[in-house]
Amino acid sequence: MLSDRVLFIDGEALVIDKPAGLPVDEPRDRSPSVTSMLGELTFGFKRIPLPVHRLDRDTSGCLLLARNPKAHKRFQQAFESGAVRKRYVAVLDGVPEATAGLIDLPLAKVSTREAGWRMVGDANGKAARSRWKLIAVHDGRAKVAFYPETGRTHQIRVHAAEGLGIPIVGDPVYGKGGAMMLLHAAELGVVRPGKDDITAQSDLPARFVAAGFGDG
Repeated sequence: MLSDRVLFIDGEALVIDKPAGLPVDEPRDRSPSVTSMLGELTFGFKRIPLPVHRLDRDTSGCLLLARNPKAHKRFQQAFESGAVRKRYVAVLDGVPEATAGLIDLPLAKVSTREAGWRMVGDANGKAARSRWKLIAVHDGRAKVAFYPETGRTHQIRVHAAEGLGIPIVGDPVYGKGGAMMLLHAAELGVVRPGKDDITAQSDLPARFVAAGFGDG
């Protein structure tokens, strides 16, 4: 139940710890999604909360929902203006040569009938920037923190695969696929003038521990 996965709640905001494998929007096959479970998250309010942003199906962690339309609009503006602090943790299928840096790689969407759609680095695409820092190395793989400064679709996944040249473990589109992708939205912060900041942190899930990367 999503009601058991609340990381932050007040009168206008709700942050849940989305599990990997659960899409935010309802899929075509109408299988379970965050959207289909929003009725669990009213907590006494008449209005159903609305997701402010999206996480990929296989990405776990902090997902912000707004509890009223005015808050939803303000939070969306905060995301669009880059006023949201985000920290993701990923395990890469290799070890980068540097220990930290900035990936400045614009992204564009491409699509083919055979392979479907995906995002690619493209000088003429939309601006996309991610700072990153190496956290740990284990068995030829690296745990890396990403701090995205923009919010493009699949940004961290493409920045890992193309910007660093090392895809995220389990990525079915930009990597080798296999087990569940090791990408987690570990921290989220939103500044609210006149109110306390929204702050939420999510511990790394069991699939990271099983891969040898537990803490942080």
